[in-house]
Amino acid sequence: MVLLIVDAQNLITNEKLYCFEKFVSNVKSLIKCARENNIEIVYVRHDDGVGELLTQGTEGFEIYNEFKPISEEKIFDKTVNSAFNGTGLLDYLNSKGEQTIIIAGLQTDYCIDATIKCGFEHGFKMIVPAQANSTFDNKYMSAENSYKYYNEFMWNGRYAQCISLENTLDLMKG
Repeated sequence: MVLLIVDAQNLITNEKLYCFEKFVSNVKSLIKCARENNIEIVYVRHDDGVGELLTQGTEGFEIYNEFKPISEEKIFDKTVNSAFNGTGLLDYLNSKGEQTIIIAGLQTDYCIDATIKCGFEHGFKMIVPAQANSTFDNKYMSAENSYKYYNEFMWNGRYAQCISLENTLDLMKG
């Protein structure tokens, strides 16, 4: 089992996210529980490229301050929505024999969606804790509708198990 924190970066982890405070609280709880139970935490950062706001070398690119990795925790960088595409993450997880991924982070309708579906296709059991992913309003859906669509309709029972934070923490504790 591994806890995968996707794109929880300074630039986009802010009050405009759906249920921001609950999201931050839940991700912090997952990180704390993982560290207490010797579950590896792997971080993924998105890089939009040179000249963009979300790019290496900027403060916005770095992992959100309240989720900061500790020295031995791995960070993979990506340039597309899926955390598995061209990052080395798949080979790393396979080399460790990981089969279950608990996923948290941003954004529900972009990189979390792509990573869940790709993880499923690569044979991982994907666990999605409630209110541990979030997004912003877009021109087609409110952030709340996007969150509910993916967490309550699209992923659960198809690509992942969407479960409560409490059930996820119990699972992590063994």
